[in-house]
Amino acid sequence: MKQLPPEYYTELEEIQAVDFVIVELVLYLHTHPDDLEAVKQYNEYVKLSKGLKKEFEKKYGALTSFGYSYARYPFDYKEAPWPWQV
Repeated sequence: MKQLPPEYYTELEEIQAVDFVIVELVLYLHTHPDDLEAVKQYNEYVKLSKGLKKEFEKKYGALTSFGYSYARYPFDYKEAPWPWQV
């Protein structure tokens, strides 16, 4: 498996942390749908997550497949490690 720089892991962990907050907010909003501040916070974290993922993919390649991420040329999605392998 190819060697990855330390910032790969730091940036991937940041994405995971932000996405965890999104999941927790969704669970909260299921029982508190009228909480405007929670909805605002959810939208802020979704925007943050999308930006972090876009920058990550520019540097290191796709985080997912199946049409959620653009491909690079030459197609490199088969190259290890995949995010779930680190």
